[in-house]
Amino acid sequence: MKIIMAVSGAVLVLYLFAHMAGNLKIFVSAADFDHYAHWLRELGAPVLPHQWGLWIVRIGLTVAIIAHIVSATLLTIRARKARPVKYAHRPKVQGSYAARTMRWGGVIILLFVIYHILDLTTGTVHPDFAEGEVYNNVVADFAPERWYVTLFYVVSVIAVGFHLRHGIWSALRTLGQQSARGQRIARAVALAISLVLTAGFLSVPFAVTTGLVG
Repeated sequence: MKIIMAVSGAVLVLYLFAHMAGNLKIFVSAADFDHYAHWLRELGAPVLPHQWGLWIVRIGLTVAIIAHIVSATLLTIRARKARPVKYAHRPKVQGSYAARTMRWGGVIILLFVIYHILDLTTGTVHPDFAEGEVYNNVVADFAPERWYVTLFYVVSVIAVGFHLRHGIWSALRTLGQQSARGQRIARAVALAISLVLTAGFLSVPFAVTTGLVG
C-alpha cells in the first residue's frame, strides 16, 4: 500500500510540474497561453483523434488520484486496527505541521480539484466563462472583485505545498531512503519541490490580482 501511495503520488507530482509550466505561459502572452490550451486538445495528433490524448491523461490522473486516496485510507484503517485500544496517556509527538495535517490537507486538495475543474475546465461555476478563451477566463477568475476565489485558491495551493513537503519525504523513505543521510536529502528535496510548485502556482493569481497580468 505504501508503494502504491508513493508511486501514485509521484505521478501526480510530475503532472503538477507540467501543469505549472503550462500556467506560466500566461506571462508570455495571451496568444501563447491560449495556444497552449489548444495544443492540449490536440495532444497525440495526428495519431490520436481530437482530445483523445487529453482524455487519456485525464483518465490516468483519475486512476492515480483514486489509487492515492484508497491506499491512504487503507493504511489509516490498518494503523487504527493495529492499536484498537487508545493509549491512556500518549506523549506529544514532535512533528512538522505538514505531517500533522496530511489528512485534512488531502481533503482540502480534493475539494479544490473538484472546484477547479468546475471553474476553469467546464465553466460551471465561472460567471464569465467563455469556451476557448482560456487567458480571459483566468484573468476574470482572479479579478480583484473575486477575491474570495483567489483566497480559496491560495489556501488550497498552500495546502498542496504542505502535503507535498511531507508526502515526498515519506515516499522517498518508502522507496529506499532509510539512512540518516538519505533522510536529510529526502527532506531537502521535498522542501525544494514543494516551494517551487507553491511559488509557481501562486504567481498566476498574484499577477492577475495586482495587475501584472490582465
